[in-house]
This record gives sequence, C-alpha cells and structure tokens, in this order.
Amino acid sequence: MKIQVSSDLLDGLVLALLDKQDYYGYSLTQDMQRAISISESTLYPVLRRLKNNGLLETYDQSYQGRNRRYYRITNSGEEYLGRVKKMWSDYKVSLDSIFEKNREGE
Repeated sequence: MKIQVSSDLLDGLVLALLDKQDYYGYSLTQDMQRAISISESTLYPVLRRLKNNGLLETYDQSYQGRNRRYYRITNSGEEYLGRVKKMWSDYKVSLDSIFEKNREGE
C-alpha cells in the first residue's frame, strides 16, 4: 500500500530539497525518489507550477557540451516552505496522537 502525497506536500518536499542546494531535473528526481515514489513525468509539472507561482527560478548551465536547467528556490519559495513545514508539523502531531494513543484500560 502506498500513501498518496498531496500537491501541497509534494511542493514542500521539492522546495525543501532546493532549500539545501540547486538541482537539475534528473538529479532532483533521484533525490525525491529516495523519499517517495515519483516519476519525472510527475515532477516536471510540479516544477513548472512552482516556477509559475514564483516559488522557484531556473538557470541554464553547460555540462559536457549539453545544457542543464537548474532550479533554485526564491525568497517567496522559502516563505512558502516555512508555511508547509508548519502545516506538516501540525498534521504530523494530530496523526501521531491517533496512531500512538494508548487504549484506555490497557
């Protein structure tokens, strides 16, 4: 069974990785796949949406004669990431309270 990841959480995960360093698409997908099951065809629309919303920006850099598009978090992206982290923390606490709740009488 796989737990579905919401778009807010997916956005937050992408921004959290970009908060640590700039990435090109394939490398970002590889690091995301260490945490969740995601394909490049799923990730690239997320990157486009985040860019269109001003949460990340791109720049191109040559690598072995080929062009790589790198993604970098913006100040707005850092602010949004802070809000997602807060939402995640609140959500995790509420879920943990259910999963870890001891049954009375035991």
